[in-house]
Amino acid sequence: QVQVVESGGGLVQAGGSLRLSCTVSGATFTNYAMAWFRQAPGKEREFVAAQKWIRGETVYSDSVKGRFAISGDKARNTVALEMHSLKPDDTAVYSCALMLHGRIGSHWYDQPSNYDYWGQGTQVTVSS
Repeated sequence: QVQVVESGGGLVQAGGSLRLSCTVSGATFTNYAMAWFRQAPGKEREFVAAQKWIRGETVYSDSVKGRFAISGDKARNTVALEMHSLKPDDTAVYSCALMLHGRIGSHWYDQPSNYDYWGQGTQVTVSS
């Protein structure tokens, strides 16, 4: 079946950069959007960035806007997240998610329940 695999996590110092990658394998005949979420210990899962394949639009949370950049290739079912000027508050497990079909309503892209497949996540730790 469908598998979502993230890679690229690690330990970096504050102000540093890191690049995460996500690859989807299996019988995925549709791909409406892909996104990155993160979750720190004891905190709720937080939306980070999404790649909407229609019109190639991207969207970011206010906390990472201007520092992170999402990109990808719909045909290859891959996305990447380039993270710059990292802060200790960015420390979390970063997970990649796949949405097979579109949803209606506002802010559909930042709701975890709207995504159909998830990866195991990759740890990002930023030291001060």
